[in-house]
Amino acid sequence: MNKVQLRISGRVQGVAFRHYTREKALELGLTGYVMNLPDGSVKVYVAGESEAVRKMVKWCHSGSPASLVAEVQIDNWDMSVIPTSFEIKR
Repeated sequence: MNKVQLRISGRVQGVAFRHYTREKALELGLTGYVMNLPDGSVKVYVAGESEAVRKMVKWCHSGSPASLVAEVQIDNWDMSVIPTSFEIKR
């Protein structure tokens, strides 16, 4: 089980980034959540098989069709309780 948190900056709010992120995560069998941050970036927490997490990280570098990703920061996600689904948090 691999767990990472991503902070994506650029034009990532108001372009359905969270919706597309959830769809991709579900397609890859990942759990976690995605949320907008006050500074205009998006935070993504994902957990799952290493290959699926790698694909999700790669996808986040391009994002939704209308987004323009400037940067993706990747860190470990030190969470002891893993979510059982993937959610959009408001």
